[in-house]
Amino acid sequence: MNNSTPATDDGNDKKKFKRDRSPCSPSRVLHLRQIPSDVTEAEVISLGLPFGKVTNLLMLKGRSQAFLEMASEEAAVTMVNYYTPATPHLRSQPVYIQYSNHRELKTDNLPNQARAQAALQAVNAMQSGSLAITSALAAEGALLPGQSSVLRIIVENLFYPVTLEVLYQIFCKFGSVLKIITFTKNNQFQALLQYADPMNAYYAKMALDGQSIYTGCCTLRIDFSKLISLKVKYNNDKSRDFTRLDLPSGDGQPPLEPSIAAAFGLSIPAIPGALGSLAVTTSAASGQMTIPGVTGVPGNSVLLVSNLNPEAITPHGLFILFGVYGDVHRVKIMFKKKENALVQMADATQAQLAISHLNGQRLYGRVLRATLSKHQTVQLPREGQEDQGLTKDYSNSPLHRFKKPGSKNFQNIFPPSAILHLSNIPPSVTVDDLKNLFASTGSTVKDFRFFQKDCKMALIQLGSVEEAVHALIELHNHDLGENHRLRVSFSKSTI
Repeated sequence: MNNSTPATDDGNDKKKFKRDRSPCSPSRVLHLRQIPSDVTEAEVISLGLPFGKVTNLLMLKGRSQAFLEMASEEAAVTMVNYYTPATPHLRSQPVYIQYSNHRELKTDNLPNQARAQAALQAVNAMQSGSLAITSALAAEGALLPGQSSVLRIIVENLFYPVTLEVLYQIFCKFGSVLKIITFTKNNQFQALLQYADPMNAYYAKMALDGQSIYTGCCTLRIDFSKLISLKVKYNNDKSRDFTRLDLPSGDGQPPLEPSIAAAFGLSIPAIPGALGSLAVTTSAASGQMTIPGVTGVPGNSVLLVSNLNPEAITPHGLFILFGVYGDVHRVKIMFKKKENALVQMADATQAQLAISHLNGQRLYGRVLRATLSKHQTVQLPREGQEDQGLTKDYSNSPLHRFKKPGSKNFQNIFPPSAILHLSNIPPSVTVDDLKNLFASTGSTVKDFRFFQKDCKMALIQLGSVEEAVHALIELHNHDLGENHRLRVSFSKSTI
């Protein structure tokens, strides 16, 4: 058996896997963890396809792991950068992707490789099939893809505002959108949009050129840009890099040209009947991922949260929980129907992130539902209006996790899990102190360990994901004495 394969079961191999957990440098071989046991080879391959050709695959179902080899290191880097902030899901289970220490996969003499090779051949045949279609189109004089994955988009007859989110929502149907820059030139609203793959750009151009976003106006004129890649400095309403959530918003930039200030400055209400064939059929993904079944106003940062347990839920509880995925500005629990609440996030990307991680999560014995709301803001009660403290403004809270541009917190956003990451622990606090603290919230503590380098951080494993959600709500910012307040986040590590 070839020694460079990662499939043997000997002790050396376990070392290799440990090493695979924190690889130093990019590699075209990617290591996938936590893949569902019933997943197919084709489903795993599909994660890599938007970014380029997949050249090899090794499934280790017994360990819920797989290795995926891309044709180039560049494709692998793009894939990791795209999926790090937007965790991909297979069969609704989050899958974690990182570089492997293996430079290539040698699987020739391994058993059970026939299925993987058959799946790769089928996918490659499909890809060459789509290339055959495009060469036929080329013969008829159509533009051949392959030059650029960047499209230049001009919006003519701009009657209603077109935002970066609306463009994302339309174009993400054709593949992974990596970056968008919007600007005004010659009094026309324009955009540059970069896909992960030139084929995506080609299909989007074929399908959308000449279409109108809203009935009878906002017509798209699309061609290929001469640029090969876009450079985005700021993530804001004019430009966004979906592979880097840590970019600053660049508030100090010069203001927008007045001609399109309306396109961004107004939070326009939904215009009845105006959303034509395009925007209405796409999912209202306004951040970095498409989530089917989410409806609402594109670009909206207000969430409707329903099926809450009215006996247990408080505005503060929702503030802390949703605050794991973005900065919560306001929370309103409905006065007459306390199972429902509105949660206003700092921006649409954070709202989308919260939906993707919290919709379907169990909270106080019920399955929470989160979608985009029709409301654009959460109204505070007028003076003298009865509210019972159900509406709270948190816009100036010191507990926001994402205030600092480039904060490490952007890189540590994970789905709810039974394992919590604890930090800011003072030296005097012991293992037993922390175990007892979590037990006092009704949690079962299954495992605990301090980080080896310092005892300021620890991992704690509780009885279930739901227990961990409740513990995070109760204990994040808990006063541990010595001017230390406990910071609690969900972890992707295992103990």
